[in-house]
Amino acid sequence: MLSREEFVFTIGYDGPVAVVDKHAKNKYGKLSTRELAAKGLFRAAYSSAVHSGDAEELKFVAEAYNRLAEQASIEQFRADISTLARLFGVFPVDVKRSVFI
Repeated sequence: MLSREEFVFTIGYDGPVAVVDKHAKNKYGKLSTRELAAKGLFRAAYSSAVHSGDAEELKFVAEAYNRLAEQASIEQFRADISTLARLFGVFPVDVKRSVFI
């Protein structure tokens, strides 16, 4: 299983290996789900919430994303938790290895 930081900053997969953004992991890896969302890093915040398995964190990310969408007057992009999975392309995956770029 990947560490939280590796999962949060995974940008893709090469077969059974996760490809991780090393720079982002080093810069933002210690931030909480809420801190990531506050910085506008919604994909990372959503990934963090998925990794934690906490329904409240998932709900928080969806609400934070929707608040931003409303401020930008793009309410047609209003998302619920299931929509965020498709929007960000983040799903729990059982990967044991990672490579950093």
